[in-house]
Amino acid sequence: MASETAAKMSPDLGSGLRIPVHLGVIMDGNGRWAKARGKRRTEGHVEGVHALRNLVQSCIKHGVGYLTVFSFSSENWTRPAEEVSFIFGLLRRFVASDLQRLMRNNVRIRIIGGRAGLEPSLVRLIEDVEAKTAANTGLVLVVAFNYGGRAEITDAVRRLAKDAAEGRINPADIDEAAISRALYTVDVPDPDIIIRTSGEQRLSNFLLWQSAYAELVFVPENWPDFDEASFLRVLEAYSLRDRRYGGLGATGS
Repeated sequence: MASETAAKMSPDLGSGLRIPVHLGVIMDGNGRWAKARGKRRTEGHVEGVHALRNLVQSCIKHGVGYLTVFSFSSENWTRPAEEVSFIFGLLRRFVASDLQRLMRNNVRIRIIGGRAGLEPSLVRLIEDVEAKTAANTGLVLVVAFNYGGRAEITDAVRRLAKDAAEGRINPADIDEAAISRALYTVDVPDPDIIIRTSGEQRLSNFLLWQSAYAELVFVPENWPDFDEASFLRVLEAYSLRDRRYGGLGATGS
C-alpha cells in the first residue's frame, strides 16, 4: 500500500491535526544525551527505551496505525562490542518487561532486518514475540533491528532475480509494486512521516525505498528527551505540509 493511499485513510482528530497512518523514527542522540549529563552511553540507551515506551502510548492515544523505529542498524556493529552487547540485552529486556503491556494494548510487533549472525536465542525471541502478537489488531510496532535500507533492497533484488531465473516470474513483469512486495515491509504502508531526533538531517540508510514521498521532520531534541509535547509539535508541522506526490497541491501549484 502506498503512502498516498494511507494518507487518505488518516483520521482527523477535529483539532486541526492530520494523523499519519505510518510514522517512522530514527531514534538518534542517546549517546549525546548521556555525555551531556556526564553519564555512560549505555545509560542513554536505557533512557531511550523509556522514550520509546512513551511514544508507543502517544501513537495509540492519537490513532497512528504503524510505528517503525530504527533501533539498531547494520552499521552499528562497528561500535564497541560492550555497547552492542548492551543494546542487544536491552531488546531482550524490553520484550520481557513490555510484552504483557503491549498485548493489553493490542499492539502487534514486527521486527525487520537481517537475522543471519544473530544469536539463536535472540532469533527465537524475535520469532516468539512476533507469533504471540500476530493476532493483535491495534498499533503495529515495527522494530528495525540489524537493519539497513540498502541491504533490504539488495535482498529484494536477489529474491526477484532467483524467481526470474527459476521461471516463477517474467523479468518484464518486475515493476515498483513487485519490488515493494519483496521488501521486509511487504504488508506495511509506506511512511507518511520520518522523524529524526538530535538535530541530524539525514536518513542514514533507513527505509530508503519506502520513504520516497515521506515528509521529513528533523527535531533538535536527543531521543531520550522526545516526549508527547515533541510528538504533538511534529503532528502540527505535518498537518501544515501540502503532500503532492508529484502532482498539484491544494493551492494548484
